Order: sequence, then structure tokens, then C-alpha cells
Amino acid sequence: MGGRKTEAICFTNNKGGSGKSTTCANLGYELSRAGKKVLFIDGDMQLNLSLSFFDEDRVLTLAGSGRTLYDAVKQKRDLTDMIIPTGYEGIDIVPSTTLMSQVDYDLFTMMQREYILRKCLKNVKDSGVYDYILIDAPPTLGIWVINILCASDYVILPIEASPWGFFGLANMFDFLNNLKDVTDVSIMGVLITKVDERKSYYKQTKDILGNYGSIHVFDTFIHVDSAIEWAQDSSVPVAVYKKNTRSAVEYRSLAEELICGSAH
Repeated sequence: MGGRKTEAICFTNNKGGSGKSTTCANLGYELSRAGKKVLFIDGDMQLNLSLSFFDEDRVLTLAGSGRTLYDAVKQKRDLTDMIIPTGYEGIDIVPSTTLMSQVDYDLFTMMQREYILRKCLKNVKDSGVYDYILIDAPPTLGIWVINILCASDYVILPIEASPWGFFGLANMFDFLNNLKDVTDVSIMGVLITKVDERKSYYKQTKDILGNYGSIHVFDTFIHVDSAIEWAQDSSVPVAVYKKNTRSAVEYRSLAEELICGSAH
């Protein structure tokens, strides 16, 4: 028994390309470098979180192993059996599979279907082995994302600084508001990603977020950085690919901000 107080944080937005998987992977890596024990849960059929730590062959092998998130949810099994070490100190993962594409359908007939993931995760969370459980959600608003929210203590909403960055965010806020009867998950903060300060979108994004009043916006933001794509191509966190590239420093800063509790 680890004795830690484990916080479950999910990364979600009703829009693809907002930086959910990238943020989840690199923030988790920096939390581990700060001495925290991290469990990743890859909740998306695209497997991007798994691909952040393993090459494609290994990810596909894991996806077919019968020890995935989908297997646990479908069989209502304890997630402890599905945990795989990543090879990085302090970081484990529950891998995904493309079969996650049908998880909404599988959940539909289950009793108390909103809480299946929470039940699968209960022993892991109660064990106190991990400081953080980080869950990467797909860019949808179905029963599976409700499961992820019900299993989480906090939500981080990545939003890209672009003309389409806000597409889906208002829906996301409404969705969360409508779930108050089934989950007490709270918004930890909005993270602005893909910032290019030569363009005006970052300032526009900050101004619009300011109109939401009570929503916390992280002080740290993430610039556009080609090293992120190169790191993804190599299936490693950006700080492993290039230790002091700008985005690696920013994810380190985000981890410090989260640890210090300024977002709570």
C-alpha cells in the first residue's frame, strides 16, 4: 500500500486536435520527473497516449493482449490487472485498443453504466500507489466520456489558440454542468495550447476565456513546437527527445503549477 492521496485527472474537450493526448503524456512525464508516481489510462481508440511511450508494434501487441482498458470495462474487471510498466521510472499505463470504438454500445445495457470505470478503478485509486491517475478521453460527449468524468476528481481542458479553438468548448461546459447530478468532478483549469505569438489568437483566446469568469486558466501555456511532433514520431515524451526545447520547459512549468496547487 502506497499511502498516497491519489488524484484522478482527465483531459477532455469536444474537439480533436486540441492537444489532449500530448498534454496528458508530457505533463505526466514531468510529474514523474518531479518525483510523483503516475498511472496513465488511455481512454481513446486512437491509442495516441499509448503511442507516446511505446512504438506502434508494441502498442498493437498490447492492444491485442486482452489486458486493456476495453477488456476491463467490458468484463467489469479490476484495472490493477491491466497495468503495464512503461520503462520510465514512476510511470505505468493501462493501454487502449481500437475496440474502444464500440465501448458506448457495450456500456448501454449495463446497470449504473455511468460508474463502470469508477468501479474498475476503485482498488487502484484506494491503494495509494499513485499520486496521479491521468486519463486521456476521446473528443466525444457520449456515455464513455461520462464514465471518465465520473471516475475523475478533476478535468483539464486543453484548447488550441486558433480560430477553431473554441469549437466545442461551450458544449463541454454545458455537458459538465448537466452532469452535476452524477459526478462532482470539477474543472481544474483550461490550458491554452499551440500558441503562436506572431498571431493574435492567443490574446483572443485569453480574452474570451476571461468572459467565463470563474473558470481557472493555467498561467502556463504551450507554444507551437516542432519538437513535439518529432517526439511523437519517436514515441517518446518531448523532454526525452530534446530536454530543454521550449515545450519541454513549458510542460515542466505546468507540472510545477499543478503540484503547487494553484489550479485548485
